[in-house]
Amino acid sequence: MRAAFEMSREDLAELLADEPRYRTDQVWRGLWERGARPADMTDLPKPLRDRLEAALVPALQEVTRSVSSDGQTTKWLWQLADGRRIETVLMLYPDRATVCVSSQAGCAMGCSFCATGQGGFDRQLSVGEIVEQVVNARREALPRRLGNVVFMGMGEPMANYERMWSAVQHIHSDLGISARHITVSTVGVVPGIRRLAKEVLPVNLAVSLHAARDELRDEIVPLNRRYPLSVLMGACADYLVAKGRRLSFEWALIDGVNDSPRDAAELAELALPLGAHVNVIPLNPTQGYAGRGTPAAGVAAFREWLDEHGVNATVRANRGNDIDAACGQLVARRPPAPKTSRQVPH
Repeated sequence: MRAAFEMSREDLAELLADEPRYRTDQVWRGLWERGARPADMTDLPKPLRDRLEAALVPALQEVTRSVSSDGQTTKWLWQLADGRRIETVLMLYPDRATVCVSSQAGCAMGCSFCATGQGGFDRQLSVGEIVEQVVNARREALPRRLGNVVFMGMGEPMANYERMWSAVQHIHSDLGISARHITVSTVGVVPGIRRLAKEVLPVNLAVSLHAARDELRDEIVPLNRRYPLSVLMGACADYLVAKGRRLSFEWALIDGVNDSPRDAAELAELALPLGAHVNVIPLNPTQGYAGRGTPAAGVAAFREWLDEHGVNATVRANRGNDIDAACGQLVARRPPAPKTSRQVPH
């Protein structure tokens, strides 16, 4: 038995060596283009469907799914073959959908406000475990088009670079999602940014910045002690030269910590030379961090200060707070039943 999305086309051909040659293409299209489970491939004979169902096992077993009160955000808690758990978030919009995928079980970066980092690192995800999150989300999103894939779930994608990039290639070539609609986020793993700059596919890069002076960022994002802002900004500049793609800075606004006029001015000094777009994100609460998100009036003021400095910035609407599915809240444990959302146990 093997996970379906761990298999190459050659592996599948070997599995189906006793079948007509066209069956390989037929099953491959069913898995990758249609996202069909083997049992649902009704264009195949029933004995072959049964055989594939036994041979191609899912990498992800659904433990629970939580649906936000407005029905527009779904969070899955998956169990992996070895018992580890991860989460995936699907966000629906009128004409499209976005999936936020995990690249690691846990995270070793230790960002102070992030629930995933507070729980520590468990292990890397395989290519198939990453891809299957996207396939499942695309199926769930129908009839909407899955328009965007963002590596902003559990884990630091650049710390699992080989598997992350292999998954990106499959998502692009086999699932048919344009590289320009795939975003890789990092807290500032400089070697990963430099590797990404050399890749052929022009994916988007988002840097979780959260502070624009080293002494503060050292506290919020411990990796800054290894790759301080001057080094990180140098890598970002080189990425822009190589790819010509707009860079994004993520900024979680923490009340009284990084939401002052000084913080806005320092952020502008970094963003403007790079032409970076800033996504302002009111901090989402987590159990392991005492800080709270900047109130709405403070968020609006920070956005206005950035505008006065000439920075292109937007305030990201929080999605899925009521099911702990918003930025920084993924922790991969079975949640208590929310009062304002629906849970579907499996």
